[in-house]
Parts: sequence; structure tokens; C-alpha cells
Amino acid sequence: MKPLPDTVRAEYRHEVTDQDTAVRWRNDLPVLATPVLLWLGEITAMRALEGYLEDDEMTVGLSHDSSHLAPTPAGREVQLTAVLRERTGSKLVFDVYGRDDSEEILSGTHTRAVVRRSRFLARLAGKDHASPT
Repeated sequence: MKPLPDTVRAEYRHEVTDQDTAVRWRNDLPVLATPVLLWLGEITAMRALEGYLEDDEMTVGLSHDSSHLAPTPAGREVQLTAVLRERTGSKLVFDVYGRDDSEEILSGTHTRAVVRRSRFLARLAGKDHASPT
């Protein structure tokens, strides 16, 4: 990984569509689904790292510790922010926040790891030939 500046952050805006709602996750609520909100936090953290990864590097998600604080209906825009809080070896911990036009909707952390793409793909290919247990 290339050297990081003192502050690494990104913002991401997304308009909530019907495809993003909990209705798609077997719930009857037409609001932004928690799995989609977490995914948007991941995208934002990944964007914060754009330009800092070497050619054969990528990041993978390791964990989330976040709270979905309020509902957002389809048609509204959400804004996510990811700020790198800590780097320990290959692990990167981001503070992630989200807002819609009226209130905070997400607060928490998201951890990613820097890995070699070629090594990751080789490991994945090994599973293609392994028997499922």
C-alpha cells in the first residue's frame, strides 16, 4: 500500500430506490434496508482508499459494528462518510456515518483488510475444486 496522508476520508451519495428497500429482503417496509446501508458504508470506505492501493492489491471487508439509527424511504438521498481511524498492519478501521435529508441514519465502524488480489483469487480457485462439506 502506498503511504497514506494524515486524513483519509470519502463521501458517497446514493438515492434510495425500491431495489434498496427492506421489501427486497422479505420485509414489508419500503425503507432503506440495513444490509444495503452497510454495503453503502463499505463502498464509501473503498472509495477512501482509491489511489493508495498497489496494482495487485485490493481490500476485503472483515467486520461491521454499526447501528442503523433511522428509516429512510425510497426516493430520498443518503450521504455516507468514511474516515480512516486506525491502521494496524493490513487492517484498516473506518468510522462510518450516514445521513438522509433529516437525520443521522448510520453510525459505527467498518474494518477492511488489504490483500494481494492474485493470492485471493488463487485461494478462491482452490475452492472450485474442493468438495463442499
